[in-house]
Amino acid sequence: MTVANRSAGLVVVRRIEGQWRCLVLRAYRNWDLPKGRPEPGEALLETALRETAEETGLSALTLPWGDDYRETEPYAKGKVARFYIALSCEGQVSLPLSAELGRPEHHEFRWVSFAAALELLPPRFGPILRWAQSVVAASTEKHRP
Repeated sequence: MTVANRSAGLVVVRRIEGQWRCLVLRAYRNWDLPKGRPEPGEALLETALRETAEETGLSALTLPWGDDYRETEPYAKGKVARFYIALSCEGQVSLPLSAELGRPEHHEFRWVSFAAALELLPPRFGPILRWAQSVVAASTEKHRP
């Protein structure tokens, strides 16, 4: 697969009032997860972390679930997006100006339940969200007293 058809991003999760929420971003009418194309020589996990920081202002992210990932089925002329799961415990989301666009890349963000994310995001994200939810839920169950 060529780099032009590849992107990488994160399912960013945070506990809010005892419930897991994931971060979704809106550009015009389209909801998305933070993601983008790799720079030359950049590993896809590095791409995911860099793009998320650029698009959301969140840089204090951890990977307590490791570097496991899932990929979307090919879409839009063969693009494939790889997603990792990241934990955000702190920091305010911001929608910074994109140097390339001269405006923020996204218009809105929301911390939503996995069920709400499934409703907002395109169907290609369904398997990614269900995987992330199962991984996060399994780890939560293991750490209950």
